[in-house]
Amino acid sequence: MEPSEEQVQAQVKKLQTYITEHYYKCTNEILSGLGVMYTAGGEFTENIDKAGGRGTAVFAAKAIEIYCAG
Repeated sequence: MEPSEEQVQAQVKKLQTYITEHYYKCTNEILSGLGVMYTAGGEFTENIDKAGGRGTAVFAAKAIEIYCAG
């Protein structure tokens, strides 16, 4: 599966909607910043990879980047 695939992009939209509904208005700019943070290293990256497997943070960040560019 690739970050640009429709199914993956739909999940990014779900993530954005979830954040907006439960925390704060998650604009594309904010979501893009979260994607950058996913690959910044440290505990944030480690926790995402721990939950989804090695490379999940990078994959998610790329998917978010594509979503926000569209």
